[in-house]
Amino acid sequence: MSRLTDLIASAKAKDPQMGADLEQEFKALSSRRSFGLNFERHRPETIELPNRPVRQGDKVRILPPRGDVKKGEQSLWQVKGMKKQKNQWIAKIIELYVTEPEVCEVVVEDLIVVAEFRDKIYPGLISTGKVEHGGEKPHHSVINGENFHVLKALTYTHRGKVDAIYIDPPYNTGAKDWKYNNDYVENEDLYRHSKWLAFMERRLKIAKELLNPTDSVLIVTIDEKEYLRLGLLLEQIFPESRVQMISSVINPKGAARSSAFGRTDEYIYFVMFGEAAPMPTALDSEWKIVRDPRAEKLRWADLLRSGNHPLRSDSPNQFYPVFIFNTDEGPKFHSVGESYFGENRHEIVPPEGTVAVWPIRSNGEDGNWSNGVKNLRTFIEKGYAKLGRWRAEETSISYLARGEQNKVESGQFPIIGRNSDNSIVVDASNYVPVFIPGTQWRIGSHNAEQGGTNLLKSIMPDRKFPFPKSLYAVEDALRFFVAKKPDAVILDFFAGSGTTAHAVMRLNRQDNGRRKCISVTNNEVASNEQKDLYSKGLRPGDPDWDQHGICDFITKPRVKAAITGCSPDGNPIVGDYKFRDKFPMADGFEENAEFFTFTYETPVAIMHNVAFKRIAPLLWLRAGSQGRKVENVSERGWEVVELYGVLFDLDETAEFVKAITGQTICKLAFIVTNDDRRFQAVARALPDNIESVRLYESYLNNFQFANGE
Repeated sequence: MSRLTDLIASAKAKDPQMGADLEQEFKALSSRRSFGLNFERHRPETIELPNRPVRQGDKVRILPPRGDVKKGEQSLWQVKGMKKQKNQWIAKIIELYVTEPEVCEVVVEDLIVVAEFRDKIYPGLISTGKVEHGGEKPHHSVINGENFHVLKALTYTHRGKVDAIYIDPPYNTGAKDWKYNNDYVENEDLYRHSKWLAFMERRLKIAKELLNPTDSVLIVTIDEKEYLRLGLLLEQIFPESRVQMISSVINPKGAARSSAFGRTDEYIYFVMFGEAAPMPTALDSEWKIVRDPRAEKLRWADLLRSGNHPLRSDSPNQFYPVFIFNTDEGPKFHSVGESYFGENRHEIVPPEGTVAVWPIRSNGEDGNWSNGVKNLRTFIEKGYAKLGRWRAEETSISYLARGEQNKVESGQFPIIGRNSDNSIVVDASNYVPVFIPGTQWRIGSHNAEQGGTNLLKSIMPDRKFPFPKSLYAVEDALRFFVAKKPDAVILDFFAGSGTTAHAVMRLNRQDNGRRKCISVTNNEVASNEQKDLYSKGLRPGDPDWDQHGICDFITKPRVKAAITGCSPDGNPIVGDYKFRDKFPMADGFEENAEFFTFTYETPVAIMHNVAFKRIAPLLWLRAGSQGRKVENVSERGWEVVELYGVLFDLDETAEFVKAITGQTICKLAFIVTNDDRRFQAVARALPDNIESVRLYESYLNNFQFANGE
């Protein structure tokens, strides 16, 4: 590769046009051959959209008759026209991607809209409910939709704004735990690994656009089936990041594996961007593989420097006497002398009744103290310096380094008294050390059975979800990166049972944070339930089918139950949260959440304001998902709420500017116009702290994408 690059550079020097042509061809060829992790990208995914109304021009599939449990034919058709006949709509459709396309008419009810990943989409959201127990706090969001499309939608609302992504993707066990092109991927599928990689790569590339490049983290859990491939994929997609893998015991009993060791752990990848790094956190002793009793006490360091630069000549300013005297209670400090630069230290006469302690090394050489005169005087005054047993001029002196002082000043080691030399006496009985743990985690609270399955059973006794994460495991993983970010935005686009949102609520409760979580999941029904529902004549999109889907049956009810403290049947949740923050689950959380279903709009409807009600939640999300939404086109031509405003009629600019200027926390102004000159005029009239966004140009330009990119 480097040789080819050199040759192209030489060609450019001799013939710039030829060099440019060669470089263009080289780039085209190199893009076709992957270096690093190689896998088949497969044909682009297609997604069936059961709740999307059929429109002329749509791609569709023909559904099998109701009651038929067999898989329908997978040919794609395009709707060429629609007519009403005998109280039902009939679609004229033509077959796609065949040399001799068939044309036929089908009842619209027997068609399902299909989106290919190369198709352009124009997203919207419909609110399907909310729960508000958090006053003016921001809202968590739960979005029911295909996660690839929702991620694309979030590039309009959260590009570069996400502080942490936590995902628990399909583990690709071969046990029908995920779908590719609407089919469950089974163990016998020879391409299941490359399908999984293609599936993950597309989503992770969009996730990269959402993360804050200067300080954010992507956390991905996985087991032994795909952890090696995932690690390579992460390195390949995020070359600018720092990637570290943790081994976490989630099942101490061990899950049996045929002809193999029992699996007790899973793996957690932390992909860190910019300044992101795990923060030292208060953790108990089980986070340490080797317990060091000394670490559980306040550590006093020798004032006499050892190790590097220990000689007087290394730090001449730190060669000075410390005057001490002895009493019945023990030795005490008298004073600290000035730095001495002479040749005969014995010419310094100690105050009466005292002796001078100099930094003299064990071999008799002149050394130096670890701190200067001014610092030591401060330490003695505060009680951060201490004398050893009386040995006259050879009495040892110790002190508390900055980190140990912080432990005292933060209350980790409360001061309960003073020694005779004024050094502090502390209570270490309740001390919890603050540190960054190693890469082997065996933490009791991370047990998936206790903190996941059993906890979910307490919240929703009549509902089951396979292999939910321990609430406390997710909480702990996030805490290392968002503990000092009380307004962090956290995203989970494999939300499943809603554990991540629940964990964010617990983090908020512990420090009065205002973090918000965006949870994205589809509404698929478990594979073992589908056949039964099909046999009853139901189809995806029917209310009686959708009520069994992941989002409607698990995710939304779990988030609502966590906030209200009541299970879906209305009864208070029985049991307590454990470990770091113990309280009854029935207390709930002071949080807000809103639930949405993803929709697919048309550019024409958007440009004519017909789809504004479904675009409105995206504007609200972009502004911070707090307070009220502008939900309809206002008759007065403008509307202003807490965090943003929308100007529909530019003739009302003066009133709009006056209203939005009066909102102290307002961030955004959406201006509906096709005229850039008039848009700029309105933007100039707005306060400097208001960001101006042109509708619908900014929206439409954002989604002029081919989904297969």
